[in-house]
Amino acid sequence: MNEEPFVHKIFTGKAKKLGDPNASDPMDKPWETGIFKTETTRQLWLGKTGLSNDEVGDKKRHGGPEKALFAYPIKHYTFWREDLALASIDIGGMGENLAVLEMDEYTVYIGDTYKFGDAVIQVSQPRQPCWRPARRYRKKDFALDIQKTGKTGWYYRVLQEGYVQPELDLELIERPYPQWSIAAANEVMHVYKKDLRLADELASCELLAENWKKTLRKRLRGQESSVRRRVYGPNNE
Repeated sequence: MNEEPFVHKIFTGKAKKLGDPNASDPMDKPWETGIFKTETTRQLWLGKTGLSNDEVGDKKRHGGPEKALFAYPIKHYTFWREDLALASIDIGGMGENLAVLEMDEYTVYIGDTYKFGDAVIQVSQPRQPCWRPARRYRKKDFALDIQKTGKTGWYYRVLQEGYVQPELDLELIERPYPQWSIAAANEVMHVYKKDLRLADELASCELLAENWKKTLRKRLRGQESSVRRRVYGPNNE
């Protein structure tokens, strides 16, 4: 078995507008998303804001240089199918760009820098799940399930542009913050909310994405934001 971090599949897709404006059920109303992606087997250009031919539906909250690539561990899909009985979910179903093996939230760290094909990528933050996976799988609490289990996946920024393709090892170049795994960062953000010491330490991590730092700094000032809009969005309207 390959024990190195490994990109097994690559997915890209255009944003889609779905739903019925006349629907009475909020889960059937119009929405726009980039969560529906298609596997590609060819070489792709990876630029500063992501893969060629890839789009996000909500440019305010998704995409951009700090969220250029979304990676998700393949092994999590067994959990979602068996423990949450989401029979239809499969690799690529979280809207990830990279479906990875031999990696998870406990073995990937903020600032980890990898050689990926001709490109160099760096871990920037965990994913904070929103209401769109819930809409896709028609399970209103799905974003909370993702958050509570810690099976969030993570984002990369692109330090060096280049051509990439599936079935490639990720070569670890640098690990500057071995104390800040994706799992540890998730726990600070979502579990140990009252521990301001931890919040301050994570906010001081130089290579953490700025939007995470901003949220943690607000917490330090006593300005904790509700997650309801993010996790339920229009699904409860």
